[in-house]
Amino acid sequence: MNRRFFVGSSMLAATAAMAQRAVVEREGSGKIAINLGGYRSGSDAASRTFLSVLKADLNRSGYFSVSSSGGAVNVTGQVSAGSRIKADVAVYNASTRQRMLGKSYPAELSQVRAMAHKVADDIVYAVTGKRGMASGKIAVVGTRTGRKELHIFDMDGQGMRQVTNDRSIVVDARWTPDGKNLVYTSYKRGYPNVFMTGESKPLAAYGGMNASGAVSPDGKSMAVILSKDGNPELYVKSLRFGGGVTKLTKTRRGNEASPCWSPDGNHIAFVSDSSGRPQIYIVSKDGGTPQRLTSSGTENVAPDWGKNNYITFCTRSGGRYRVAIIDPKTRSTRVLETDWADYEDPCWAPDGRHIVCSRTSGYRSSIYLLDTLKDSPVALISGSGDWYSPACSP
Repeated sequence: MNRRFFVGSSMLAATAAMAQRAVVEREGSGKIAINLGGYRSGSDAASRTFLSVLKADLNRSGYFSVSSSGGAVNVTGQVSAGSRIKADVAVYNASTRQRMLGKSYPAELSQVRAMAHKVADDIVYAVTGKRGMASGKIAVVGTRTGRKELHIFDMDGQGMRQVTNDRSIVVDARWTPDGKNLVYTSYKRGYPNVFMTGESKPLAAYGGMNASGAVSPDGKSMAVILSKDGNPELYVKSLRFGGGVTKLTKTRRGNEASPCWSPDGNHIAFVSDSSGRPQIYIVSKDGGTPQRLTSSGTENVAPDWGKNNYITFCTRSGGRYRVAIIDPKTRSTRVLETDWADYEDPCWAPDGRHIVCSRTSGYRSSIYLLDTLKDSPVALISGSGDWYSPACSP
């Protein structure tokens, strides 16, 4: 094929797709009315589950209002199941009849929910040009066994499974950049060490505290809090065999905590109480003088630097913990409106629009989903113990 023709055709196709997204009209609520009334489903349980999960995912995305008639976007096709399940999906602009997505999705019956999540994400991208979140995973620390252990579940709160059995205390879970493993702090050897799921040998086990491991976007280094030289300080440890450790902070009075990487891997945000109260700072991965980022509120903790280049964090003001977002370039800050409960430990969902956090009310903690653009907080998991410190997959 002529390369120039191929490139030109691709550009025309991309332009046409963008044009289709641009003319999709939204309702007064700001959501796009999407009609699934013409989508055919078999009477079997797997097909019914697929359609139910798909509708829920589209509603949860925040972009759509799902209906069975009318709408700016029509979804047609069918899902049927036998020994396996297959969904044929076509998405059209209702005004122009231009097709925005056409694809078949085969899967094992045991993967019907995962298939529905994939279809939902593909529809979100086809219509809005934005990444979806339905196929993501959330790691949390839970106490349903009576001890703090690490668990993973889907973005809709389903599919819960326990991934550690340390019979001790587990905290500070973070995903590796490839989304295949978790780095976490465990006291299973009596002292806080940093481990990776699937590995028996710790990533950090120096004398004193080893905590809050966060792997860099390129997977070559880990930001970590160590107290091997006295105060808890921020270090970067090479993950190569025989790699060294570099201290980035030297705080005589104060402690460091909760490091996270910038999307480009050049900077690290972390918490320090060197000014007297916990605040968020940013430092180069190569060292230098940390720059204070936050100033409002009595304390600002638990930063998470999203791929959208915004940092979400927990701020305390008026006796309440609330979720906030800051632009590290302009320092423009917005606090999300929630109810009277405490909202803590925020992390960005894969779509860069939603935030997952813990909500504490009446001394019980559960996991909630916050839409940064609209809508009220949505409970993902609650009951069967307390749930803390969510971490969303990349």
